[in-house]
Amino acid sequence: MTKILIVEDDVPFGTMLKTFLIKRDYEVELVFSGAEAFKKLKEDSFNLILSDVRLPDTSGLDILKEVKAENADTQVIIMTSYAEISMAVEAMKIGAFDYVSKPFRPESILQTIENALTHTQVQQPSAPTQAKKPQKPASDQETSFVKGVSEAAIKLSDYIELVAPTNMSVLIMGESGTGKEQVAKSIHKQSKRAGAPFIAVDCGAIPRELASSEFFGHLKGSFTGAINDKTGHFEAANGGTLFLDEIGNLSYELQVQLLRALQERKIKPVGSNNEIQVDIRVITATNEDLAQAVKDGEFREDLYHRLNEFSIKVPALKERKEDLMLFAEYFLDEANTELEKNVIGFTESAIEAFKNYNWPGNLRELKNMVKRAALLTQDEMIPLKVLPHEIATATHSNTETEYGLFKNKNEEQLILDALEKAGGNKSKAARLLSIDRKTLYNKLKQYDIKL
Repeated sequence: MTKILIVEDDVPFGTMLKTFLIKRDYEVELVFSGAEAFKKLKEDSFNLILSDVRLPDTSGLDILKEVKAENADTQVIIMTSYAEISMAVEAMKIGAFDYVSKPFRPESILQTIENALTHTQVQQPSAPTQAKKPQKPASDQETSFVKGVSEAAIKLSDYIELVAPTNMSVLIMGESGTGKEQVAKSIHKQSKRAGAPFIAVDCGAIPRELASSEFFGHLKGSFTGAINDKTGHFEAANGGTLFLDEIGNLSYELQVQLLRALQERKIKPVGSNNEIQVDIRVITATNEDLAQAVKDGEFREDLYHRLNEFSIKVPALKERKEDLMLFAEYFLDEANTELEKNVIGFTESAIEAFKNYNWPGNLRELKNMVKRAALLTQDEMIPLKVLPHEIATATHSNTETEYGLFKNKNEEQLILDALEKAGGNKSKAARLLSIDRKTLYNKLKQYDIKL
């Protein structure tokens, strides 16, 4: 299979291009910096390189020189957002097959890629090991947990990997729709209990009068309507993981029963005199401030500390905009499978609308919107016109970013203020300024700002 390496620090665009080419039966690797590219080129061989000319740590021309020095038959196509004739001429002199200006739709570069590959006889790269089949970007296919590339996403993944092998109780906090259950599933899948049951319970959906039966089971005839024996959630999860979503909705009485069950690791079904020994790990989730509920006397402090041996905060989607298109592409793949469609990606105007929107419903809203858009679109790319009105008409607002804090200052000072506020972190500074990282890098060069 023909192997392509994409070198592109614009994560959403690079991911979209990778997905498009994989669907065209190419084997594709994607890296986001020159350093990653040079490492890949030492580890493996590629038939074609697609490289942005401006990267955070090097130039696409340097990658072109390296590739041509190692293997003259490897074709290189240079991509850039800057239509500079001198750079195009330089790239062609060094040995680039072609030069394309961004923005462009993935399908528009397909003919250029095919021409490059047929320009010389395409041979299978002599990789030392058997190539792996490409996977969906940064995702765990079994749990649908998309890891992401933002700082917040990396921190979340690190915490999951750290706590998963232990038996510690985990409290997952975050807004509604942020994917707290998927985080819990990921912890379970990476734990020593992965082969045992994962039982998820929505505490807010259990009627108070039936809560004890739901959690601990009951015997036939123990109360009106108990026509059969019932296995409770604790027993069903024995040996595995019990996930209690929206734990703050539990009644005070049930909190007492839950605490006892967790302390003694024993349960007694309703109507039974016999206790059942259980071995479970408990993971809980809430979108409330549980610590405040403890202060207000609405949640038992001893239960809170029992459940909160380790806490994880799942970031809202607006706090991880770098991951937005990774999630969108993943949800599009799911929608294509479910709806039996073959939508390739999103138009530039649709992507811009995605970035402008604040996503109050988080991942749940994004998933539902992508599925709806995939159903409505008649094209290969999802256009702006099929998006809901509130998303299609979204614009950047100073009230939604910290950019407004600097709006009365000149551009150079604005950038310096953002970098100071972000502690020198360029990705954070770019988010504060509501610009992408590439624009920030170019501005740093323009004003000769060195960190």
